[in-house]
Amino acid sequence: MPVLALIKEGKVPSDNRVALTPKQCKWLMETNPGCEIIVESSDIRCFKDQEYLNEGIKIVTDIASADILFGIKEVPKEKLIPNKTYLFFSHTKKAQLYNQALFHAMMDKNITLIDYECLEHEDGQRLIGFGFFAGIVGAHNGIMAYGNRTKQFHLGRVKAVKDYLELIHTYFGLKLPPIKIAITGSGRVAHGILEIMNLMDVQQVEPDEYISRTYSYPVYVHLKGRDLYLRNDTNSYERNDFHEHPDKYRCTFNAYLKHTHILMNGIYWEPGIPPLFTQEDLKDDDYNLTTIADITDDAHGSVPCNLGDASSDDPIYGVNIETFKKEAPYHHNCIDVMAVGNLPNELPRDASRFFGEQLIKYVLSDLLMGGNKIIKRATMLEHGLLNAHYNHLAIYAKH
Repeated sequence: MPVLALIKEGKVPSDNRVALTPKQCKWLMETNPGCEIIVESSDIRCFKDQEYLNEGIKIVTDIASADILFGIKEVPKEKLIPNKTYLFFSHTKKAQLYNQALFHAMMDKNITLIDYECLEHEDGQRLIGFGFFAGIVGAHNGIMAYGNRTKQFHLGRVKAVKDYLELIHTYFGLKLPPIKIAITGSGRVAHGILEIMNLMDVQQVEPDEYISRTYSYPVYVHLKGRDLYLRNDTNSYERNDFHEHPDKYRCTFNAYLKHTHILMNGIYWEPGIPPLFTQEDLKDDDYNLTTIADITDDAHGSVPCNLGDASSDDPIYGVNIETFKKEAPYHHNCIDVMAVGNLPNELPRDASRFFGEQLIKYVLSDLLMGGNKIIKRATMLEHGLLNAHYNHLAIYAKH
């Protein structure tokens, strides 16, 4: 049976999440005779070395003896160990240029890469991910930013609380003004956003009512793919056709833009999919939008005023609606944008526990036994060679 290892995160800024908690490691070793798990010592991980030691898990400084290595964020090129199998979020599926050198390094080092993002059910639904907690933290930050801008209420930072349960208690007594919030997407990110809406007592309304009515209390509309995109020739929406031919579709979010105070974006985006709005749309005087929580966080993607990542320490920046340049947030002539790439890091222990449960449920048993179709499909590189399912990355993979 292969030896598993949890690696120390090496990307800067550092990420303190982990794929498996100490108790999950102990359970795996107890229920899979012969399974060995080692943990690379780390002073930044949300679960301390001693917590793993308390569960009988070995802490090491050299993980070269492991066969399968689990991380979270991209592994720095110089820390890649040749001839190993890695699982982490490589952020190369969309041919991201900023990680092309990492992809080439994995090819050169004969590495097998199983990307968490590519682990999918037959219908394309993701198996595992941190999206739910990204939605929770992103929605909180979006509401927090609106409060900071308007001074109508105050929310503290998620990272200031111990865990999710304590975060919930911070919402007791919170009364939001009569704002309208547009939520996009249908996956785990959207589910996390909806969780916060329920906890904050924001009421859901139908799309037609959202556009036509005013309210004396806070409301949200939940817009999925068919609410946002229509095929140009048929005025219809079909999910598979949309993802195969996004150029044949137009986005209809403009109908909601002028009625929205806060946009919480959780919709999937890749190059070719129309953005939710354009830069010119924001110059229209007839709109109320002041705050965007772009939780899916694609720079210049579905939200064109996402000008790149902010830091977890300073998650909000302003975008001048005339110049489209970054500036300080909360000014009258700017849109406030929350765009952070590692939102679940603000609730790392809860997010790691949830992620590990999914990993155990859907992946690890089959991985220990040699794999299955789902794992094979998620294998972007096998011994340094591009998997046929990712032939669309052939140019990207070429040195």
